[in-house]
Amino acid sequence: MNYPKGTAIKERPHNKSDINYANRGMNLEHDLNITNEYYRDQDIAHIYKKPTPIKIGKVNYDTMKITEAFFESPSTTDYNGIYQGKYIDFEAKETNIKTSFPIKNIHAHQLKHMEAIVRHKGICFLIVRFNKQNETYLLFAKDLLDFIKDTKKSSIPHEYFVQKGYLIEEKYHPRVDYLKIIKEFGGAK
Repeated sequence: MNYPKGTAIKERPHNKSDINYANRGMNLEHDLNITNEYYRDQDIAHIYKKPTPIKIGKVNYDTMKITEAFFESPSTTDYNGIYQGKYIDFEAKETNIKTSFPIKNIHAHQLKHMEAIVRHKGICFLIVRFNKQNETYLLFAKDLLDFIKDTKKSSIPHEYFVQKGYLIEEKYHPRVDYLKIIKEFGGAK
């Protein structure tokens, strides 16, 4: 390609160091944030992304910038809120593995939190996007916890999501309409 006055652009090969991996895994989160904003705007539900609890260590007051911070406590799940009088709590994950979802991607304290939500009759689930298939599934926490309890596998097969989970249809508005599944199968009337 030539720019005006004949200036040519030299193409250069991409190096691994040129690739920015900072936002990997953020597509599902972005879609969920847009979906939740739609739900709030339409007064369907009020569900929010939970902030990670961070404790500030040092502040440079001249520049008003935080110079040191650390995680105060382990975070629970990604999202929570209310829908039709029911408490909603869920974790969202993405995987580039075609055949399964690694259980190690969900931390032990998150599983314990999910158990508590189920025990107290809240609606709790996991949303997993399989990027290679471009499929997003909702798996209720009970089915997730049963799988972990009943098997010694280190990952949940894609087929388990097909059998026990619910495929979430991607749309324009709302983008990832998981409440359609909750309304039909998750106890919210």
